[in-house]
Amino acid sequence: MNVKKAILRRATLASVAICLFALAIIGQLIYVQFFQKLDGRMWKDRITQFHIKKDTLRATRGNIYSRNEDPLAISLPYYYVGIDPRVAKADSFDKKVDSLAMLLSQKFGERSRNEYAYMIRKARENERQYLLLSRKKITYQERLAMQKWPFFRRDRSKSGLGGGKFDPVYQRYHPYGRMALRTVGYLNPETAKGLVGLETSFQKELAGKDGVGLVESLSGGVRMPIEDGSDIKPEPGMDVYTTLDVNFQDMAETALLHGLEKYEAERGCLIVMEVETGEIRAMANLTLKDGKYVENFNHALAGGGDPGSTFKLPTFVALLEEKLIRPEQMVHTGGGVITYRGRRISDAKRSGHGSITAAQVFEKSSNVGVHLLMSSSNMYNHPDTYCRYMRRFKLDKPSGLRLIGETMPVIPNPQSPGWSKLSLNSMAIGYELKLTPLQMLTFYNAIANDGKWVQPMLVKQVRRANEVVKDYEPYVAQEPICSQTTIRQVKKMLEGVVERGTAKKSQSPYYRFAGKTGTAQKLINGRYQVGKYLTSFIGYFPAEKPKYSIAVIIDTPHGANIDLLYGGSVSAPVFREIADRIYAYDVQMHRPVAIASKTIRQSGKGIKAGFADDIRTISTELNMDAKPDADGWVTTETQGSRTQWVSQTTQNKVPDLRGMTLRDALHLLENRGFRVRFEGYGKVIDQSVPPGDPLPNPRKISLTLRQSARPDTLVVAVNKKNQSGR
Repeated sequence: MNVKKAILRRATLASVAICLFALAIIGQLIYVQFFQKLDGRMWKDRITQFHIKKDTLRATRGNIYSRNEDPLAISLPYYYVGIDPRVAKADSFDKKVDSLAMLLSQKFGERSRNEYAYMIRKARENERQYLLLSRKKITYQERLAMQKWPFFRRDRSKSGLGGGKFDPVYQRYHPYGRMALRTVGYLNPETAKGLVGLETSFQKELAGKDGVGLVESLSGGVRMPIEDGSDIKPEPGMDVYTTLDVNFQDMAETALLHGLEKYEAERGCLIVMEVETGEIRAMANLTLKDGKYVENFNHALAGGGDPGSTFKLPTFVALLEEKLIRPEQMVHTGGGVITYRGRRISDAKRSGHGSITAAQVFEKSSNVGVHLLMSSSNMYNHPDTYCRYMRRFKLDKPSGLRLIGETMPVIPNPQSPGWSKLSLNSMAIGYELKLTPLQMLTFYNAIANDGKWVQPMLVKQVRRANEVVKDYEPYVAQEPICSQTTIRQVKKMLEGVVERGTAKKSQSPYYRFAGKTGTAQKLINGRYQVGKYLTSFIGYFPAEKPKYSIAVIIDTPHGANIDLLYGGSVSAPVFREIADRIYAYDVQMHRPVAIASKTIRQSGKGIKAGFADDIRTISTELNMDAKPDADGWVTTETQGSRTQWVSQTTQNKVPDLRGMTLRDALHLLENRGFRVRFEGYGKVIDQSVPPGDPLPNPRKISLTLRQSARPDTLVVAVNKKNQSGR
């Protein structure tokens, strides 16, 4: 019993002791938290200066490259500069802190030298883990320079100095400035996500995966990751490789700007596409804003509207496929004006075109002629047939370019709201429609590609480092858009537009191109306005073997004469300019130089004297039968009908200098110790001492050259000892 009481008493005492110990700990915590001071500051105040929490660690965004792997958009590192003042040894710290303060003051200028020194010393006294030295970010080059500073040197661990930190943040940078800006895109400054262009279309691939870890919140909204404290490491984004060519893009933007400035147009776009693959080499978009042309809207992708006369190509393809017309059939357009169901239809040429063929209707872009062909072929009574061809041509669907923001095309049909008996008449010449330049170019590209419809491409690959994650191949529709007979017919018409039609003033002497002009009146406040035009030219080149297709759109050109504001005058010259530049750049398109099939026998003709080895080399390259069998310096000697090469290397006779260049003659004479005087320029035609004579004494000679002396020609004396006159 006594044992039981003793155990109970001990347990009670132990419990009381534990409770008292716990209360003591709680009391100590309260005292430390609210009453104890260290260096004159409450612990709770010291804790609040550090705001450490879990937060998102941003992944490094992937880069965007051209087809030649030129960077179009990259993430460059910038750095916040900070220091952990506890790292350096005491003696080293005291010696170098003033030097660091002076450098910081000179670099950032936010504080004086003394203020920087006091701030760093105070942080060391308070055992600060991290001190942000400036709110300004520095570049990588500036970081390299700062690595020579105290506390930041790479060998700081050996010197007892250390603690300097460069904490990276990444910013988007466009090495080519605003080139292709709406196509490449840019980021939302608040969310750092893609806002337009490829940046938003490939946001998932470019963004990577963010990590989660501990960060310290500093003044100015700066968040500093705690080293080795992340729970999930960020995964960098992948790189996007496009089909754009920076050289083509530069040429396109330059040509487009020239056209816009010449006509003070409101906006415009230019697209260059490779015919066979559909790869887009350039996509330029410019808009007049505050007196300057800037790229703030992708007209090529999202600028839908009436295409105008460029839509006559789908109309003619449909009529030819149905065998309702023939290119050679005659059309009587009269005086260029006709009325249909109360609507006035007129041609740009006020006097009309008279009687012309169906092919000429297309080449001269006669609205009256198109109407007469639609009417005589009875197509007006079969709108479903016409609209079925538009679907076959894939004009009723977006092009499929992997770029967010493409406008949906509008091709009316008899079931569409607002359809009338005049709708087909409007559609045939390019009105009551909504198509983008890219959608129209895709159709023209199919014609250039012998009927094979190719989906436009802007992105070739997505890579993670050197690993190809996605590889995009060209998509070619299985069925051609029309027969080869129709392709041959319309190609000839498209060539006729440039050779004889509305674009004949833009012909090139170096290559042939084909295409169609377009001039659509703009719909403003529900009415089509005369003089307010959307001009265009869409085509391809070289005409005989198309490699590139191009669309040029110039919106609302201005000028005193509205007859000079049509597609043939405004947009076709821009097509010619960009085509000229591409032709000069892409040498594979140049015609091969013809090589003579037979050997040219020109013994002695053109080459009368010189160094034997040089003559043999030239004769071999040019297929000339002028190959001396002698060595050294040689000249030709004619005896009757026979011409032979004679060596001039004999040292005891005067050489035959006739036919030699002055340089060669001087070389021979110098080796014999002659002083030389000469007059004129070109080759030697006479010499004062006859060839073959013994060497004279004194050794002087005068040379007469082929041409009379130039005004600035000097008489030069040369001897063997002093050759400064050569």
